[in-house]
Amino acid sequence: MTDAPELGVRDAIVKPLIAFNNTRASQPESYRPLVIILSDHDTDEIIGGLWGGTNFSHLHVDLLFVPDSLRGTGLGRKMMLQAEQEAIARGCRGAWLDTYSFQARALYEQLGYTAFGVLDDYPPGQQRIFLRKQLDR
Repeated sequence: MTDAPELGVRDAIVKPLIAFNNTRASQPESYRPLVIILSDHDTDEIIGGLWGGTNFSHLHVDLLFVPDSLRGTGLGRKMMLQAEQEAIARGCRGAWLDTYSFQARALYEQLGYTAFGVLDDYPPGQQRIFLRKQLDR
């Protein structure tokens, strides 16, 4: 057991897992990153964005961040819709993500996402919420 694995350890674990999945799943894994960068207009410094990927005909949004000073301007919504459109262009039929009860659940629900799972008390006193959405082609 380690909390500081050497480079390549994850790949050594994931490669045979992907090979196994490809023998059992209805289609082979075809993971492709999907990243939207939000940068400062004046400095080009990265100040936020969306980090996700597509696989098995679904978009997974791993990270979405908009700085406090830009929240409420529609940037989060714009990035989500842009990611969904790209996912549809890639042949995706669904999207999923997770968020915490103190984050942007309302934004995702306004975009048509519905909760399909909740981890209570994660972190303590809060919830981790898993949401999904069917994408229209």
